Amino acid sequence: MAWQIDAYEPLYELKPFGPDIWLADGPLIDFKAGIVTVPYPTRMTIVRLKDGKLWLHSPVPLTDKLKAQVDALGEVAYLVAPNKIHYWWIGEWMAAYPDAQSFAAPRVEERSWPEKGVRFDHELTNGADTPWAGEIAFCVVEGHVLSEAVFFHAASRTLIVTDLIENFEPEKVHGFWTHLLLRLTGIMAPNGAAPRDLRATFFGRKAHLRAKVEKILSWQPEKIILAHGACIENGALSFLRRSFRWAGIKPA
Repeated sequence: MAWQIDAYEPLYELKPFGPDIWLADGPLIDFKAGIVTVPYPTRMTIVRLKDGKLWLHSPVPLTDKLKAQVDALGEVAYLVAPNKIHYWWIGEWMAAYPDAQSFAAPRVEERSWPEKGVRFDHELTNGADTPWAGEIAFCVVEGHVLSEAVFFHAASRTLIVTDLIENFEPEKVHGFWTHLLLRLTGIMAPNGAAPRDLRATFFGRKAHLRAKVEKILSWQPEKIILAHGACIENGALSFLRRSFRWAGIKPA
């Protein structure tokens, strides 16, 4: 059975999202969801800090075209793996930018990444200091299986999320069974949320999750970059409250 989700063309090209923040869409990757395999789009976020250094989140494959565009922005200084699913191409960037520091959320080391040339210099834990403190806030949402670092770029009022919220547009999803699967999983726009299988990682930890979501809401984001699906360019707070209703977050 074929499952089809459109990639976010053009790929490997910087797309402005706000002041000193860009995204770059990458290829589709196959992700196993129960007994089926679904193609997932990939997306990287780049922030240019006040000192001109670049912060890269969940890198996509490094092509010559993308490298030239990134180099024109500034110095690649920080490479970030926000959870143990979003590290796959970070080794390519480490090889191209050996002086860059690498950061990973907890549990990323559980994946078999050394053969891909990946090393991590720092672990992102709640309360840890970072070189970008004051410009990009973060908190780690800790689950039994998956822990994710969520980031907030203050200058652009943008929240950056990977798998805690997915938001696939119906027009980019093809085929009855693909539509049905994503709706049953709870990740179809405009009502995107965490996939139902991922929600299980917070069994018995919903109080922790709600506390982290309230912290994220306190940042007052206006926009959200999502790794999978449609980004949110306005109404971020109401979208977040709707996305985490399953965890007990109340609407405004």
